Amino acid sequence: MIVAVGIIFWTRAVFAASDLATYLPKIHHGDFFTGADRFGPAQGDPPIVPVYRGDQLQGFVYLNSDFANSIGYSGKPIHILVGIDTDGIVRGLRLVDHKEPIVLIGIPEPRIVAAINSLIGKDMKPIAQGAERPPQVDIVSGATVTVLVMGDSIVRSAVRLIRTGRIGGGSAAAAALPPVTKTLDLGKSEIRDWASLVGDGSVRRLHLTIGEVNEAFAKSGNAAAAQNPETGAAGDTFIDLYVALASAPTIGRSLLGDDGYERLKERLQPGQQAIMIAGEGLYSFKGSAYVRGGIFDRVEILQEGSSTRFRDRNHIRLGALAADGAPDLHEIGLFVTPPEFTLDPVQPWELQLLVQRNVGSRDKAFLTFDLDYNLPDRYLRSEQRAVTVPSSAPAARTSAPGAQVSLPADDGEEPLWMRIWRSQPASIAITAMALIVLTTIFFFQNVLVRRPTLYTWVRRGYLAFVLIWLGWYANAQLSVVNVVTFTSALVTGLHWEFFLAAPLIFILWSATAAALLFWGRGPFCGWLCPFGALQELTNTVAKSLKVPQITVPWGLHERLWPIKYIIFLAVFGLSLYSVALAETFAEVEPFKTAIILKFARGWPFVAYAGALLFIGLFIERFFCRYLCPLGAALAIPGRIRTFEWLRRWKECGSPCQRCAKDCPVQSIHPEGHINVNECIYCMHCQELYYDDQRCPHMIQVRLKREKFQAMSSPSMRAGGSGPKTVITHAGKPVLAPRTHKL
Repeated sequence: MIVAVGIIFWTRAVFAASDLATYLPKIHHGDFFTGADRFGPAQGDPPIVPVYRGDQLQGFVYLNSDFANSIGYSGKPIHILVGIDTDGIVRGLRLVDHKEPIVLIGIPEPRIVAAINSLIGKDMKPIAQGAERPPQVDIVSGATVTVLVMGDSIVRSAVRLIRTGRIGGGSAAAAALPPVTKTLDLGKSEIRDWASLVGDGSVRRLHLTIGEVNEAFAKSGNAAAAQNPETGAAGDTFIDLYVALASAPTIGRSLLGDDGYERLKERLQPGQQAIMIAGEGLYSFKGSAYVRGGIFDRVEILQEGSSTRFRDRNHIRLGALAADGAPDLHEIGLFVTPPEFTLDPVQPWELQLLVQRNVGSRDKAFLTFDLDYNLPDRYLRSEQRAVTVPSSAPAARTSAPGAQVSLPADDGEEPLWMRIWRSQPASIAITAMALIVLTTIFFFQNVLVRRPTLYTWVRRGYLAFVLIWLGWYANAQLSVVNVVTFTSALVTGLHWEFFLAAPLIFILWSATAAALLFWGRGPFCGWLCPFGALQELTNTVAKSLKVPQITVPWGLHERLWPIKYIIFLAVFGLSLYSVALAETFAEVEPFKTAIILKFARGWPFVAYAGALLFIGLFIERFFCRYLCPLGAALAIPGRIRTFEWLRRWKECGSPCQRCAKDCPVQSIHPEGHINVNECIYCMHCQELYYDDQRCPHMIQVRLKREKFQAMSSPSMRAGGSGPKTVITHAGKPVLAPRTHKL
């Protein structure tokens, strides 16, 4: 009994701050290491559990969330058990617990697991030592944030575990030494010849023959590409590519000459680097897109999960290299890294060459070849940072596996959300520009709606962009799940890095929140919702095909409005009990099926989304009107809007009902006022407001104007003897004399 109590207290002490004990019984010894037959007692804090085969230690199992941040899309940690051997190689992964809605309902979990399993077999020790960049997992469309968080937490946790010295041959004492930083030595400059630059790796080379490229395409599994090989002898050069960091003083002066290097230094902004790329052979590294649109689509620079391609504004053409013995290369370019991409010159990076091959009249096959670059130590300056240890800090701990070793700091590691933002500059810029365009439309709406034809095509074009690019391509569809998750995070602990991990979603939510103060829910529901755009565009096609439209009687329509508010309150109430359960019921939204997964889902979900779109052919925006919980969630705070932008005449509603009848979502009451809770701000009523052919008020204004113009004509201003009107006599016009009233 005493022994049992002791074991219980020992277990609680070991796992006091960890859920490892909860998940360990769910797995088998052999799930991570072949032939393993038992677990050993947990060691250290955070705990790691040794795995044995007989008396032979195979490795350790630990929980990723004990060592690294693993907050996912749900705002809750994603728990993954990681098996790692004593050399720091990942041997197995098990996803044991998560609350990710896109995985719970939507994307099958095996697809997510298959993506992160690409990390199995990766050696994490070189990454922990800074010799290699972290590996990237394959992205699963529709679950980008979830997969990135999983992969990042696995890599970071393994790196931090190795740096504690508990595995991988390191030592805690070594990890506790003041870190050594390396910087580019800008004061060291000399002139070197081509042979010495190539010899020590200052200039790196990638040489591919025609035979090597043909063999690579044959192994790629693309039969069409393999059947269309490059012509020429197998030993002929396909491309001979050279790369160098020209912003390093010695390399830059040697390759560009003194004058060329000085001009380069004047052009470089703080944080920018310059890369020399030169090539010879049958294949051009510049590519045809450079001629068409100013982008070098065949070369890409990658570092730490971020990447960039160069445009014409980043390019300086060079005629020849200044280094003694340099070959006469056909293509030589000097490329300056764009401001949005920060290249650390002291860390490894790589150039990725994209090789393309035509496999038909329009289709192409692609392969990539990597050229790693690591600046030689001769160009670096090493400095040892002083580390101040507080007087209250605990004494140094031993490096044995069972010791309690404090985790090292991240040592300046860039957070995942920052890497994601840096990797998506184009998408972020396009989204920001789209929001600027929409803001311009709203602020100058009176100019636009006075031109009905222009207004119609601007609106249809914007909705098409939102559906195709923002929705289907970028998967930037807001959802009531976001509202539930944010509310839950306010209660349980707000982690901004989670919300920032989806840049476009964060930008759209920020814009939507700001728009609530000006226009209510209309900007999102009427302009920025991809599913709303899909409904309106399909209904537009239906109208053009003469599909009859159903007008819901006002009494019934007014009683159907509250349904979406009831749905939202139900989902929100469930979230207070269980966020996972609320996310399940949030499937009332067809957004995930129609937009995120593009209908690639189980038939019940596809049938539901299809039914809503079918009804929408007869009742425009049926789902938006009566069922959308997100619209209801936005309508509630939308009541605090500060400005009133929609204009009305005093005749609106009494007696005129034109706008009320023509409103696409019937948000105008018979009395004439607009219900902003239901208005999607399509501006159709404002188009009618200025139309002097359809709006009764404007028709009267036009008639009065025309009468005034007629009365003000020269003939009407003439004297009493002048003609007044025209009569006919025997079929001929006769001017009647003007009479004077005395």
